[in-house]
Amino acid sequence: MPPSTDQRRHSPAAERNGPVILTELQRLLPAQGILLEIASGTGQHAALCAAGLPGWQWQPSDYDAAALTSIAAWCSGQDRVLPPIGLDVLSPEWFDIARQFDAIYCANMIHISPWACTQALLRGAARHLTPQGVLITYGPYLVDGVQTAPSNLAFDADLRARNRAWGLRRLSDVADQAAAVGLSLRETLNLPANNLLLVWERG
Repeated sequence: MPPSTDQRRHSPAAERNGPVILTELQRLLPAQGILLEIASGTGQHAALCAAGLPGWQWQPSDYDAAALTSIAAWCSGQDRVLPPIGLDVLSPEWFDIARQFDAIYCANMIHISPWACTQALLRGAARHLTPQGVLITYGPYLVDGVQTAPSNLAFDADLRARNRAWGLRRLSDVADQAAAVGLSLRETLNLPANNLLLVWERG
């Protein structure tokens, strides 16, 4: 059998949570706009969500240069998906300051990166969102006053064992950092598998 030429990476988690996330994005976002996705990973969310949001142009990005090939393969043929770009959230300048986005979307990066990346994500969103734009983050969080699911506790322990700088973040800590750059939490949505979809806006 000849070797496969399919360059798409595959994430079972992205396959499971993608349709639920898309349903919420369809409700949350206006009819049209341009969206920057941070840490696009395999590209599965970009391919699915761009197809389900026909009025939106989607700009995928990732820190890992090797991921860009997979993203491009997943999104092949979708003319509203721009070519994926390399983007390091820790960079003090993502783009020219004049470049603005109606939405910025980031799934499953905050807990699988050092805390400095979360701070940089919020700073970058504050720089590049339009006045009415929103930052949407997805993943597991630790919420004060709410018992953490055993699966999330185990996941947190596993992450910290793999890299001491990783781990689930307290939502209150993220909100404090957001407030420092002029963003506030507008909406908190409970999604399957103990994940939250958070909507941040200016003000």
